[in-house]
Amino acid sequence: MKEAIFVKPGLVEAQEVAKPKIQKDDDVIIHVVKACVCGSDLWAYRGLDDKPENSDNGGHEAIGIVEETGSAITTVKKGDFVIAPFTHGCGHCAACLAGFDGSCQSHDDNISSANQAEYIRFQHGDWALVKVPGQPSDYTPAMINSFLTLADVMPTGYHAARTANVQVGDTAVVIGDGAVGLCGVIAAKLRGAKQIIIMSRHEDRQKLALEFGATDVVAERGEAGEKAIMELTHGSGADAVLECVGSEQSNQTAVNVARPGAHIGRVGLPHGQGADAAQVFFNNVSISGGIASVTTYDKGVLLQAVLNGDINPGKVFTHEYNLDNINQAYQDMTDRKTIKAAVDVAPA
Repeated sequence: MKEAIFVKPGLVEAQEVAKPKIQKDDDVIIHVVKACVCGSDLWAYRGLDDKPENSDNGGHEAIGIVEETGSAITTVKKGDFVIAPFTHGCGHCAACLAGFDGSCQSHDDNISSANQAEYIRFQHGDWALVKVPGQPSDYTPAMINSFLTLADVMPTGYHAARTANVQVGDTAVVIGDGAVGLCGVIAAKLRGAKQIIIMSRHEDRQKLALEFGATDVVAERGEAGEKAIMELTHGSGADAVLECVGSEQSNQTAVNVARPGAHIGRVGLPHGQGADAAQVFFNNVSISGGIASVTTYDKGVLLQAVLNGDINPGKVFTHEYNLDNINQAYQDMTDRKTIKAAVDVAPA
């Protein structure tokens, strides 16, 4: 079978590898219909991570058809259409029961990788996999793309909104215009925010954010961007801030635009220093967030919202690729020629 391999910085290519097999009784083998490229996958591609050359690639999002199941799997069977969350919760530990299955306490190997492939081995699949009604052929290409976002970016955007405690009527600021930030706009609207301000410098992403429910766009960064947000909030600051970048500047901006007593939901993978702790303390700002609760959100809120047509997060995929031109998908995302790259693997 074909799988995307990280050859070296700047080069990812599809190579022939052995098809995965059941190794443990809670494994599921999935025939991938569609995968994609995440912004975090680009770190190694850009040479920012110390990733070994000629190793499995970091792709971690997929949807597909169950091919085979281990003996402990009771919730899905061969032929089922499933979303493969990038996290693998157990559903019964204290973290999962509290709605934080991304931080499952039962599984050490809790994060997917090497999902840009024709077949994948999904570990701990009994609770974590999300079954979609019917078959891929029952849905439009747009709906298929929306299902694909439910493997990561849409639940991650929702996690930002949930941990930022977005409430009906709130003013929410979304920092970051990648796929997660754009899904954060969807989530803030879904939770009832009245004013949604996105920080974005790119016209294509600004347009999509407005389509998703943003009411205002701030193109500036740093002090200029913070000043613009304070003007839009009449000097009060935001009730909720969704931090979807992870840089030192984005974290400090989140603190600077949050009103006293506000909540910040941080889902950007941290790189660099954090925000000023003393400022957080004196303003009574709450910071929470982390790795997303994919299965919890998909089963509880997001899958039904997609099926009902209430949200259409699949629009974050602006270009389609296949495994044979996977490197172009990475390069186009690096060059910001596409917001998020979808990778067709098998006919839907």
